[in-house]
Amino acid sequence: MPESRPAAGVRPARRTEGFTESVIREMTRVARDYDAVNLAQGFPDFPAPEVLKEAACRAIRDDVNQYAVTWGSAAMRRALEEKYRHFWGMEVDGDREVTVTCGATEAMAAVLLALVNPGEEVIVPEPFYENYGPDAILCGARPVHLRLEAPEFRLDPERLEALVTDRTRAVILNTPNNPTGRVFDRQEMEAVARVCRRHDLVVITDEIYEHIVHEGEHIPMATLEGMRERTVTVSGASKTFSVTGWRVGTIVAPPVLTDAIRKVHDFLTVGAPAPLQEACAHGMLSLDDGYYEGLRADYGARRDVLLPALREAGFRCSTPQGAYYVMADFSELSDLDDRSFAMELAREVGVAPVPGSSFFHDPADGRHLVRFAFCKRLETLEEAGGRLRRRFSGG
Repeated sequence: MPESRPAAGVRPARRTEGFTESVIREMTRVARDYDAVNLAQGFPDFPAPEVLKEAACRAIRDDVNQYAVTWGSAAMRRALEEKYRHFWGMEVDGDREVTVTCGATEAMAAVLLALVNPGEEVIVPEPFYENYGPDAILCGARPVHLRLEAPEFRLDPERLEALVTDRTRAVILNTPNNPTGRVFDRQEMEAVARVCRRHDLVVITDEIYEHIVHEGEHIPMATLEGMRERTVTVSGASKTFSVTGWRVGTIVAPPVLTDAIRKVHDFLTVGAPAPLQEACAHGMLSLDDGYYEGLRADYGARRDVLLPALREAGFRCSTPQGAYYVMADFSELSDLDDRSFAMELAREVGVAPVPGSSFFHDPADGRHLVRFAFCKRLETLEEAGGRLRRRFSGG
């Protein structure tokens, strides 16, 4: 067949020109191609809690299979009220302050589209989860990057202050942090709060890893003085309940912001899956504190398998305080760039990480870094660690 040429007007929108495919999802395909252990994408290789799976099946059998209320089923919103009261001492109005979305990914996009105008700026600490920049660009805003310096990845309030202009609208804060594993402490959180109050900024917090904390404590920004009315809290069920494929995210925001967020959410996706909302609500209300203590202990044990293996293999990495990722510097092992090194690991060693450049706006800043996920069974991590040791340290 002769090659067809598109008509002059058939072209993608300019806003997509700087986008690339998700490197994380690409590396999952690479892992499959080479039969490598997938330590790239942050999904567990172990089952979700039985209580959630049974609740989902029960909801489907009970014909909870049509649209839920657009901003979330009544059961889910009531469960979220109880969750925020129990864990964080926050009184949340499920009717006026809660939106349930198709994952935290949609939540973040809906929030930015609802709250940020074209031409405004959004401050994004880096290294960052790869969606934040494109989300800002989709709403016509400009992401401004606040560098967190390795190995501590502490947030410097003076640097933050220096980035604020008359166009700054919001700060995105992800704690516990992906990809660094940093849990911002009270001093850092209070400093961000002061800057935002001083300049009348909104804080959009991604707290999807709120229950996976190994050291320190998770401090919701909305619980700090004067921040409840200017904080939008994004979270979800994916990481807490090991149901990344269910796509149930949550947003808690003041009513005036929730009204706008709900309208955007409605036109983006209409609503999150109705039976899975019922299952997540049941899980939140039925699982006691022992479940969450076990979650932290289990992830701590997984961290303590992968981290020594990486260090013994020759990687330099700080100890993650939360979430389930390790940022590792491989500069003592190879002169390759991060993408080439990640591909070589998958192909030659049988372990697939994420190239570090995908977490920086300037790819050169991640040239000697890769990210490993440890949300896997202990035997999976032991196998990956063994492969790395054999390749780099002869162990």
